[in-house]
Amino acid sequence: MSEISPSSLKLSPGQAFPLGVSEVESGINFAIFSQHATMVMLCLSFPNREKLGGLDTGMMELTLDSHMNKTGDIWHICIEDLPRHNVLYSYRIDGPRGWHQGHRFDSSIVLVDPYAKLVEGPKFFGDVRNKMSKFLGTYDFNSMPFDWGDNYKFPNIPEKDLVIYEMSVRAFTADESSGVDPNIRGSYLGVIEKIPHLLELGINAVELLPVFEFDELEFQRRPNPRDHMINTWGYSTINFFAPMSRYASAGGGPLAASLEFKEMVKALHDAGIEVILDVVYNHTNEADDKNPFTTSFRGIDNKVYYMVDINHNGQLLNFSGCGNTFNCNHPVVMELILDSLRHWVLEYHVDGFRFDLASVLCRGTDGSPLNAPPLIKTERSSGLARPGRLKAIAKDAIISRCKIIAEPWDCGGLYLVGKFPNWDRWAEWNGKYRDDIRRFIKGDLGMKGSFATRVAGSADLYKVNKRKPYHSVNFVIAHDGFTLHDLVSYNFKHNDANGEGGNDGSNDSFSWNCGCEGETADINIKALRSRQMKNFHLALMISQGTPMMLMGDEYGHTRHGNNNSYGHDTDINHFQWGQLDARKTSHFRFFSEVIKFRQQHPLFGRENFLDKKDVTWHEDNWDNYESKFLAFTLHDDNLGGDIYLAFNAHDYFIKAIIPSPPQKRRWFRVVDTNLESPDDIVPQGIPGIGGTYNIAPYSSILLEAKP
Repeated sequence: MSEISPSSLKLSPGQAFPLGVSEVESGINFAIFSQHATMVMLCLSFPNREKLGGLDTGMMELTLDSHMNKTGDIWHICIEDLPRHNVLYSYRIDGPRGWHQGHRFDSSIVLVDPYAKLVEGPKFFGDVRNKMSKFLGTYDFNSMPFDWGDNYKFPNIPEKDLVIYEMSVRAFTADESSGVDPNIRGSYLGVIEKIPHLLELGINAVELLPVFEFDELEFQRRPNPRDHMINTWGYSTINFFAPMSRYASAGGGPLAASLEFKEMVKALHDAGIEVILDVVYNHTNEADDKNPFTTSFRGIDNKVYYMVDINHNGQLLNFSGCGNTFNCNHPVVMELILDSLRHWVLEYHVDGFRFDLASVLCRGTDGSPLNAPPLIKTERSSGLARPGRLKAIAKDAIISRCKIIAEPWDCGGLYLVGKFPNWDRWAEWNGKYRDDIRRFIKGDLGMKGSFATRVAGSADLYKVNKRKPYHSVNFVIAHDGFTLHDLVSYNFKHNDANGEGGNDGSNDSFSWNCGCEGETADINIKALRSRQMKNFHLALMISQGTPMMLMGDEYGHTRHGNNNSYGHDTDINHFQWGQLDARKTSHFRFFSEVIKFRQQHPLFGRENFLDKKDVTWHEDNWDNYESKFLAFTLHDDNLGGDIYLAFNAHDYFIKAIIPSPPQKRRWFRVVDTNLESPDDIVPQGIPGIGGTYNIAPYSSILLEAKP
């Protein structure tokens, strides 16, 4: 095709489904939903062509006829002779100007198709020279199907056996210390290079911080206190179908990102590691009405895609803390979310999803909480002129094989820990586990009973409606908040670098600096901090439920007290491989061996909640408010391999009475966090344990019964 011009194109009305861009018999079909639009214009541009039919801008605009190119609320057109790849497209849309009614139409703004499978944006991550770049959809129908391999299999790890590693694709290898080729630092391919580390650590699932196309330069677009920040966590979604293009190697763009993401998933699966995506359907990058940055949904049909308060001048409702709230239970938006999830399962072979601020999914279109939210729980008609019925996430035929994990709260006060709907399918981030474990280990009074409940699987929260212990995703540390090192090194957040005057981030982290705020040369404080980190890790890995740890905690990563580091594309967030090397035989070794010990002992990952025959609590007085010591034995009735555990959060030694081991067994010491490496964990165990054991202040032990 030597020249393309609007008059030379062969056009037909096209079809309403599927939404997005599709290759059909008569050409390339474009379809987009907008209920309230009065004008829709398709914009096309062709990279590497300086002039197109006399248009020096390289862009053509085709206005869709509301009589010919519209079915219901879907606008569509088919173009016969377009290239099958390397075409950029977008929309301009106009409609009512009634802001008080929730409309935000502006026909001057170029908009990304919500169903674009690939998104073209800036080439390189964090390149502020391109901070005003536009985001455009693109497509490719020329590429051969990705070769997953003839014998390809999903890991299909049972939920009770998962050990999750929360990580950022970019931060994992962005630092020079990663040693990977500069062209693939911070990329999907960079992750592949470091799979040996994940295997050595012992985890079997990665939970990736957002990898949907997002706007890392959102703070750079106007003068503001955060305009030095780059959103490195990724909670600023532009599109729900396209992989982050700037995670491709060497600025390869959206098609390379798609292919390399698949290579990463395939390599992780080949290593027996599942891939769980942190997905953000509660808000988008388009901010609020005061500082909007319209890229897609806002300009396509704000009143449909976002929750608006018609009773208060049509303003955006904000249950996400980010200026807008996605209207998840509107039938059209529900369909979009489900189509997005199916796409990531079918096209990219991911194993599961963690839903950010998932309680937003439980709100109606007016923001009110729903007892049976359609997206989560029930089956409901899509309301579109489309065959079939819309099924909710938990029951969907494609998504049903996946792990689905809720962050069961939002920023509007809807706290659903232990109460998330459709209880027999959804796992939850257990925020109560995090808080109770932190408080007991650091020595708060009155926490022994709560600590016991949490390590036993949180039956008070999850023993209902066919739920299992593994529906509790246990964590002490996650991406937001202190790292494990900082949890034991700071009493207060130190967020000055964020530019928000210290007003951001949690004010109550249940942390303890062990006697000195921040870094110190005091060997006693450093030793105590080391013990505390090991205590936290041991508690996490011996708890019933699904454990999750944060990238970098395996070597003691510090963010220098910043508990809200979302905007720092620096060593604050980047994995420091030199520090890992320096602590490989001490801190890392302990963390790795504890993970592997968990995986080798089914007592820690039971299918069902503990009953009386499964555990003996060596405790006579649960109501002793002063007690900070807990000991218990997990029983292995089949093999006699009982495991004794004791946690001492007092500041003095406890002389614990050790129960008799099972017949023909004796106790072997596996863990004593008070000891230095390599004695702090000896996986095969050391015999010679008598009837008592002196457990040091702020330490824990694990004994195993063996022949």
